[in-house]
Amino acid sequence: MQALLHPTRDQFRIEAVLEALAHPVRLRIVQRLADGEELTCGTVLPDVPRPAASHHWRVLRESGILFARKEGRTILHTLRRQDLDARFPGLLDSVLRAVESSEAGSPAA
Repeated sequence: MQALLHPTRDQFRIEAVLEALAHPVRLRIVQRLADGEELTCGTVLPDVPRPAASHHWRVLRESGILFARKEGRTILHTLRRQDLDARFPGLLDSVLRAVESSEAGSPAA
């Protein structure tokens, strides 16, 4: 299994972070991880095909939003909240609040 690469905090680029957060599936991932839990891919995205899910996880990891660690054959993901807050203060909380308020204003399905 190949090693997972993660940018350092100083390597985070605002445009990469914003682009990663611009997709609804990736926003859903960030929301699920926002409480500090460490979760597997299948736990967060059980309804997304594996190739698409892998792409979303890679984009989030390479932008610096997530940290992924291997435990045997499983990859566990956590949100890099401290690093994001240090590099871009208030950004993550603002995005999460905006998503919550958008969902609250959506008509029920």
